[in-house]
Amino acid sequence: MINKKFIQNLKKKYDKRTEERRQIIGASNIILHDSKRVIFSLHRTDVKKASELLDGAERALADLEKKFGHSRLSEEGAYKAAAEEYVEAKMFYRVMTGKKVDKISKTKMDIDSLLGGICDLTGELVRRAVNQASAGNLEEVEKIKKAINEIMAELAEFDITGYLRTKFDQAKTNLRKIEQIDYEIKLRK
Repeated sequence: MINKKFIQNLKKKYDKRTEERRQIIGASNIILHDSKRVIFSLHRTDVKKASELLDGAERALADLEKKFGHSRLSEEGAYKAAAEEYVEAKMFYRVMTGKKVDKISKTKMDIDSLLGGICDLTGELVRRAVNQASAGNLEEVEKIKKAINEIMAELAEFDITGYLRTKFDQAKTNLRKIEQIDYEIKLRK
């Protein structure tokens, strides 16, 4: 009635996939954590530490891609979350070091990770603006407002749907927050 060899082969493949999944999740959790630490370091203006952590995350992403391949990795939610957090950290690092939001060449990133990370970047920029406003660095707040406006102008050209629509709506909320911060600063002058 049943081909036992077929079932045994299926079990072997399933067990292999389960082991791969465990490895991907474990490595992805480290990448996610390190990416969050990059962002935290940048908020404390510790660019050297952020750079070291970012290098480590990039090596870990490259190792995962080499070991499992991008298509296999993109099947795992933990990897997708880590990739998106990495993009956010990488883009925040670029902004903080005077570079542009641009393509990532050290590892392969899918469109959703890139767009999600860029949307999330706006939240980190608002957080930085609040800290800079508190420190009296109002010129930096103006630069951040300009950067968020530029990001949102580009994102508005996409017809974003699904999961990314939520990210886009959060980015729009961040734009309103920075506009409110700017407004309140101008009222107090």
